Order: sequence, then structure tokens, then C-alpha cells
Amino acid sequence: MDFKTRALVWAGALMMGAISGLFGFANAFSPVGVFNALVPKDGGVTIERNIPFGVHPRQKLDIYRPTNDATGLPVIYFSYGGGWESGDKEEYSFVGRALAARGYVTVIADYRLVPDVVYPDFVADNGLAVQWVTDTIGSYGGDPGRMVLMGHSAGAYNVTMLALDPKFGVDLSNVRAIVGLSGPYDFYPFDVSQSQNAFGDFPQPEQTQPVNLVSRDLPPVFLGHGDKDETVFLRNSVTLAEEMTESGIDVSLQIYEGANHADTLVSMAMPLRWRYRVLDDVLAFLDANAVSGPIS
Repeated sequence: MDFKTRALVWAGALMMGAISGLFGFANAFSPVGVFNALVPKDGGVTIERNIPFGVHPRQKLDIYRPTNDATGLPVIYFSYGGGWESGDKEEYSFVGRALAARGYVTVIADYRLVPDVVYPDFVADNGLAVQWVTDTIGSYGGDPGRMVLMGHSAGAYNVTMLALDPKFGVDLSNVRAIVGLSGPYDFYPFDVSQSQNAFGDFPQPEQTQPVNLVSRDLPPVFLGHGDKDETVFLRNSVTLAEEMTESGIDVSLQIYEGANHADTLVSMAMPLRWRYRVLDDVLAFLDANAVSGPIS
């Protein structure tokens, strides 16, 4: 590893401490945005930006795809975190590029945020984006019948609820796998401002919790979580995995020793993959479940 690469690696590692609180970070200064701007990214990717999937200004998405002309590629819909009150799709370009460089047409959508909306509207926006993907992604080289729902933090909650609650209208016959990284799945009663603001007025709070909704047949699920996560505690993924296992769902729980809340996200960036094998683990999981590769 040359000096320049070492400098980038250590700069990124130091920056991870700054963004470890990105869940619920609502401020004009975005740690993940700064990280995304500075970190080197994967090449060989074509990006289509700001495609509307609804009428609201926040209902737009970006598509990352390999620069070759391959068709029938598997699709990853990625939902970002931010405590349901912050976030911007362009700040997650390093994720979109990483996945697209490995053969996945990757979609990252903005969605309406608290305080403009509360639950269930931000989840419903993700459902609307997934419907757009189902209807349209074939025009961008993707196979809508081989879709992965993936998210980090609040985004992991979003995609898990899309899978668990039929009211959001996602056709699971198109979904081959679900990937949740550092997600909140069991956080009632609401004891922090983000959950209070997003869910506090919902008349049936227990129905907002994924651990209470595990009754629907699901495709294979990958849950990744750091054991040093002090933003969304590890027990969220452990409890959800236990509930899914009891319901006969094929679930894989990967615990990353020493990882904090941000680590499962930023370690997907090119210079930091040596710290935690999150990207490799996710890709291996998808490969094992016959998601990867173009249609022959």
C-alpha cells in the first residue's frame, strides 16, 4: 500500500468517528456527505440522476449501472438512513458505485422526511419508488424480477417494513433477498427524539415494529450489525433474526466485532473495505441466493 493510499485510508478511518452518529443527524452539515465527497469511488459506472417516481420534489431517484451494455442484471434498491429526518441520495454515491461496479443496477431514492411527514408516509415513498423500479428498471438494463431490498439504519427499517407489511404494496414475488445493515427493528417504546417525532402520534405503535410483524413469507434475509453500535443497539438485529428463524424464514445474522453504527455503511467505500467485510459478505449472500449475474 503506497503512501497516498495509506493517507486516504487513515483519513477515512478518522472520519468514521465523525459520522458514527449519522443516524438521526439533522443538520446542514452532513458527515456522510463530506465522507462521500472525499472518498475514492469505484469506476466503470454510469449514473442517471434525479428521475421522478412521484410528484413531490423529494420523490426522485438515481440509478447506478455498469457501463457495459449488459441487460437482465439484478437490481438493488438501497434506502439510506438519517433517523427519518435527514438524508440525500447523492451522499450515498459511494454505495451506488460499489454495488454497480459489481454488476448490480442500483437505485437510491430520496423520500419525504420528518417533520414534513411522519410514519407511514416515508415508508410509503420507498414503496412507491420500488413500484417504479418494478415497472421501469428494464429500460436501464435491470431485471425487475431479481430485486434486492437493502438499507442502512432507518433505511434498513424502511425496506424491512416494505417486506413485512402488505399495506405498502410491494410484490415480494419480485424480491429475491433483503439486506438490513444496523437497522432499528424493535424500538418501542419511543424514547429518543427521532422515533418520537416519526412514530409518536401513530395510533397503533406496536404495528410500527418489524419484530411484531414477522408472519409473512419472505425471501432470504441478511442482517448485519456492529457489536459496538450505540445508536441502534445490536439487540434489534438479534431479536429480529430470532423471530424470523422461529417463523421459518432463511435469515443470516452477521455481527461485526468492534464495529459502530456507521462502520457497516462506510466500510463499503473502496479505501475502507479492509476494516469490515460488509460488502463482500453481502455480495456472497446474494450470490448464494442466486441473485447475482446477468440472465443467460
